[in-house]
Amino acid sequence: MTTSDVIHLLPDSIANQIAAGEVVQRPASVVKELLENAIDAQAHSVQVIIREAGKTLIQVIDDGSGMSETDARMSFERHATSKIRNSDDLFRIRTMGFRGEALASIAAVAQVELRTRRNDDEIGTMIRIEGSEVKTQESVATLPGTNLLVKNLFFNVPARRNFLKSNSVEMRHVLDEFQRVALAHPEVGFSLYHNDVEVFNLYAGKLVRRIVDMFGKNYREQLVFCQEDTSYVSVRGYIGKPEFARKTRGEQYFFVNERYIKHSYLHHAIISAYEGTIPEGSHPFYVLFIEIDPSHVDINIHPTKTEIKFDDERSVYAIIMAAVRKAVGVYNLAPPIDFDDNVNFLTQHARPLEPPRAVQPDWAARPNGTSADENRSGETRSEATRPKESSSKRQQGNLTNWNKLFEGLKSPDEEARQQAALELDQAVAARPSYQQQAVTLASKINRLASETVSIPDADAVLFQVHNRFILSQVKEGVMLIDQKAAYERILYERYRQMLTKRNGACQQLLFPKTVRLTPADMQLMRETTDEIRALGFEFDEIGPNELIVRGTPADLPDESEQELFEELIEQLKKSYSDLKLNKPDSLARSLARRFSVRYAVKLSPLEMNTLINQLFASPDPNRTPGGDPIVVMLTMDRLSTLFKP
Repeated sequence: MTTSDVIHLLPDSIANQIAAGEVVQRPASVVKELLENAIDAQAHSVQVIIREAGKTLIQVIDDGSGMSETDARMSFERHATSKIRNSDDLFRIRTMGFRGEALASIAAVAQVELRTRRNDDEIGTMIRIEGSEVKTQESVATLPGTNLLVKNLFFNVPARRNFLKSNSVEMRHVLDEFQRVALAHPEVGFSLYHNDVEVFNLYAGKLVRRIVDMFGKNYREQLVFCQEDTSYVSVRGYIGKPEFARKTRGEQYFFVNERYIKHSYLHHAIISAYEGTIPEGSHPFYVLFIEIDPSHVDINIHPTKTEIKFDDERSVYAIIMAAVRKAVGVYNLAPPIDFDDNVNFLTQHARPLEPPRAVQPDWAARPNGTSADENRSGETRSEATRPKESSSKRQQGNLTNWNKLFEGLKSPDEEARQQAALELDQAVAARPSYQQQAVTLASKINRLASETVSIPDADAVLFQVHNRFILSQVKEGVMLIDQKAAYERILYERYRQMLTKRNGACQQLLFPKTVRLTPADMQLMRETTDEIRALGFEFDEIGPNELIVRGTPADLPDESEQELFEELIEQLKKSYSDLKLNKPDSLARSLARRFSVRYAVKLSPLEMNTLINQLFASPDPNRTPGGDPIVVMLTMDRLSTLFKP
């Protein structure tokens, strides 16, 4: 090579570190690769030991087939594999590790010690490697199977180590990978220990037992078997009943030929099958296994092999949706259809539903104690169905004077009108007088600083439209307020103050409630405990995946504590990337956006007045924290144009 040449081959150590960047992104990546190797070795029992979320130690012990001395040394070479002999084998792969880069990549960025022995051998092999450099290789006495230790991950790449998240976050990713492999292979026993604490101890058995052991005993009553077999693809597994759908993601698992995958298109098939049975924003539980000829699948489109392509995705979509929909119907999960009912009963006599009336006995509204049948049709029942005369006289005698108890009572409609008028009078009287002045509502980038909007007059009547918008007359015309957006701004300011000053008001529960979370969600909860308590939640851990909740924020609508925590965790997941930059602001913005939906309810005049007061007391009442408009002015000129041809 002359002095003018600029292209040269990289040293193996650097090439391995570059390859490791694709395979080993964090400790969870190492756990995934080592677990898959143990499965491929036909292990019956696998033990995982973690320290400091895998940063210090990852140890995987299995009782699989083990390796010979030569195989043990070759396993750390790049592109070494026992699965592929020619290019056609790429399209027939059903096992896990096959690219031959896992151990080589791990050894390039960690200190690795491997002990392995085949069952027929009397002695095993021990190899120590640091940064792709073999330090020791010798014969040792060891148990059959493989014992692999990965110490000090990224010890020689400090820049990569600095980018690792906190222990709780990294451990959450480790748990995700562990659960995926354990669910895919219920016939194998798994155990997981973190800092000498047992996290999982899963016995080998059927899939349904693996699900219950992993997620909790309460899953026994919510699982439904799902299966569909076709010549192209077979689907089997378990889905959750609609009433157990959760507000958080994370309990949805697809496996193709026992390999975990992520596939938004197939997830949409599941959601479509549940359509009409679960609330919007809820996520059903499912663990589904797809068996298909490997020649119909391309699994090499992503380095971690979690994203795949089918040669006929539409057929797979239709089969999965049909399988889930069938399971929902067979187990009567959907509301049953009563074909005896007249579903068109509103066609001829359609009228709006009446508000609930004051509770009173059915017979109190009937004159002279007449029967319900007589009141409805004006005809007496036939002799065959009429009760005995003596019984009828006794009933009439007992009920003759009951109507007098209700004399002088006002009708519900009259009471409702008087109550509304009273609330309106109270609202006007209690409402602080607005100063008749223009308020500048700045735009998202303060380019409209000169635009002014008048606050509603103190005596202006407020109107609510479909529990969504509030109308108020102002000097320039009509002010239109987006109710949900207004609450989002108000809640954002409130939550941000709570998180900054740690002064969230807590409402104690009369009876403490138990909340169950997944191990991964519990890790996220631990990392943000201080912020969650600052909002007004009061809780403690009582088990590996359980919380005892003693209080909730005083200003939240009444709701199940389980759902509150699920929604809270879901928002933490969505905004986690921003939490490191500005945790109070990001968390407040995320929670305000989520919980503002709960305030799309009917408001009294007093409540609408309070909403406007709180909105215009905020620093920027014109826009939500995300920049969406809250207030729109319909000036007289603009209103006039609506009526011009």
